[in-house]
Amino acid sequence: MDQASQRDLRILTAITEEEDVTQRGLAKSLGIALGLTNLYVKRLSRKGYIKVTTIPSRRFRYLLTPRGFAEKTRLTYEYMALSLDLYRKTRQGLRETMRPLVEHGVQRFALYGTGEAAELAYLTLREFGLEPMAVYAEDGRRDFLGLPVRPLVEMNDGKGDRVIVATFDQPNRHRALLARCGVGEDRLIFLDGSGNRS
Repeated sequence: MDQASQRDLRILTAITEEEDVTQRGLAKSLGIALGLTNLYVKRLSRKGYIKVTTIPSRRFRYLLTPRGFAEKTRLTYEYMALSLDLYRKTRQGLRETMRPLVEHGVQRFALYGTGEAAELAYLTLREFGLEPMAVYAEDGRRDFLGLPVRPLVEMNDGKGDRVIVATFDQPNRHRALLARCGVGEDRLIFLDGSGNRS
């Protein structure tokens, strides 16, 4: 699914979920300029996916058309199918990376991250009968699946022979951040299959 399709899905979803959605609100949730949001809304309107009506006080109301509902359904299905495929491939890759480590006696794994990717990593650890020794994050969460989340400054405290970098975005940024925390590259396992396998 390309970025334009993801953006269209987010706009169509926001319109169905928020009765009084505004272009300013859409711009904020999409993280783009108001003028660009206006362009995207007009494009969706020209395609027949949304209808723009005027309500009092010079405000606009956005409604999905039947064609818009069909497009939202199609995009949602495509997004879910791609997400499930990504999750399946991620779990398989992580299993293949961890299996030889566990067979050679590595048992102490820490998690870095608390999002959906971390949930996948946690499930994979559980398949091997393991619990994470610690969970670290930079987002300030206090717990993850009932486990306490520790700050990154404690990352190099020796908890975990390997650190599963459980994030789907910007692996190089996380690699650099963890290096600044004193975590050696030889301890890192990335979800894309890179990292130490020995």
